[in-house]
Amino acid sequence: MKRTAFFISDGTGITAEALGHSLLAQFGKIDFERVTVPYIDDVEKARDMVKRINSAAETDGARPLVFDTILDSSIREIISDAQGFMVDIFGTFLGPLENELQSSSSYSVGKSHSINNEGVYERRIAAVNFALDNDDGARTRHYDEADLILVGASRSGKTPTCLYLALQYGVKAANYPITEDDLSDQQMPTALRPHKEKIFGLTIEPERLATIRNERRPNSRYASIQQCMHEIEEIELMYRRERIPYLNTTAYSVEEISTRIMVTTGLKRNR
Repeated sequence: MKRTAFFISDGTGITAEALGHSLLAQFGKIDFERVTVPYIDDVEKARDMVKRINSAAETDGARPLVFDTILDSSIREIISDAQGFMVDIFGTFLGPLENELQSSSSYSVGKSHSINNEGVYERRIAAVNFALDNDDGARTRHYDEADLILVGASRSGKTPTCLYLALQYGVKAANYPITEDDLSDQQMPTALRPHKEKIFGLTIEPERLATIRNERRPNSRYASIQQCMHEIEEIELMYRRERIPYLNTTAYSVEEISTRIMVTTGLKRNR
């Protein structure tokens, strides 16, 4: 069963997309064609959007779902004439909030993603630059500045997690790959020892790791299931011996990995 889902907004569409995806995730038996359309901010664009929605309705033989965060009432009126099931995200919540707070909404487009606090924004950018400069263990001399140091086998998800933590939460995260040389004497790498309290480990099922590595280096020893099993076993043993908190990333998205790290470590979200 296929249904089209539109996420539309007169801003970036990030809010409509995030909430819409969360709701649709509850319906795993349905195949959704997801379409995000930002900046529907004038009448002409709104009319073109109606045509797209109606076309999808005809093709699917069912009403598309339309998640919107459009604040302009004239544009919303046009969109509401489309042959779609409308989910007015802001309208659902702003009215009750206005009543509870006894205050009117500003109805400002893009407010949730604007730079309201330049200090927080600058920290997030600095955190991204830090993650890029301290990726893959290439540089370790700035670890004293890190909020977090992710360690784990090569291709276990360290780099995307560091970047997400930086961009979303303003966390300065470095990452260090645990290699065979590090495992040979079963000691924590020398560069990490002074920063043990900042270390968090990632692990992954060997079968999944082998699949990921084969995409990078097909049929290599690096990607063999035997090598992956050996590395993961030894790395997890090191985590337990050194009492390093760690997480198996196999079944989690980068968003889930990051959130679980934040909860486990108690790191502050710099928003």
